[in-house]
Amino acid sequence: MIMDNSPVSEQTEKLASLLLASRRLVVFTGAGVSTESGIPDFRSPGGLWERYDPDEFTIQSFVRSAETRKKMWRMMAAEFFTHVTPNAAHYALAELDRLGKLDCIITQNVDDLHQRAGVPRAKVYELHGNMLWAVCLNCGQRYPMEAIRERLKAGDEDLDCRAACHGILKPAGVLFGEALPERELREATEHSRGADLFLVIGSTLLVYPAAYMPQYAVEAGAKLAIINLTATPMDRQAVVVINAKAGEVMSRVVERIKAPDTSGRSLKAEVRQEGPIQTCRD
Repeated sequence: MIMDNSPVSEQTEKLASLLLASRRLVVFTGAGVSTESGIPDFRSPGGLWERYDPDEFTIQSFVRSAETRKKMWRMMAAEFFTHVTPNAAHYALAELDRLGKLDCIITQNVDDLHQRAGVPRAKVYELHGNMLWAVCLNCGQRYPMEAIRERLKAGDEDLDCRAACHGILKPAGVLFGEALPERELREATEHSRGADLFLVIGSTLLVYPAAYMPQYAVEAGAKLAIINLTATPMDRQAVVVINAKAGEVMSRVVERIKAPDTSGRSLKAEVRQEGPIQTCRD
């Protein structure tokens, strides 16, 4: 397998060819996609868990302790998704959908940026929830986070379900110790096992059960491609590995799919004439 740190590389050409040949492309995204929009990740140097203690943010502690809930809401008000917008990687994936190449996106991210870039909500499986909403733990009523921020600004720190039952509100993201959403996990698993190409973008593939998805895909016969700044445990099983920024790579890939090269031949024509290329070389 050849690995190249340059986003404009032979590997990028191979990835574009794989995308064109694919009929069931499933994309799996992690924090490395959203960091390019200015959202801090959790585990890297300078990430959120250097400023906050993750052991405080378990679902058990959240339910049991009013002080934990206040800390969580203060963190939400200070840190999450203020004035962030989709970046080049999000828009490239939305363009793949418009080109008819995207089966679905399975994401570990909780920021709603895939949807805001133009990917239909029905095609985005949020395994770790969505922090742009709050949900009542008692009745399930949902509230937009902007409404929650207004209550926080007014000094209401231990939030309850005012519109319905006065139960405890929590961010609609998945906390430590909390089960992943059942429907999303089930359907993401089904799509992973049905993929012919599984593309990982911006994930270290270290957080389970989400990181089982590429394993399910490979076991079912899909080709695996990975775009991530650092190595992952599944690099050796991938036919393409690109260690570069997601936005740069995906923008280049979409351009390559849509535009003819300097010889006047488009990559699409190349794939049609020659068939899917073999991208794994030992």
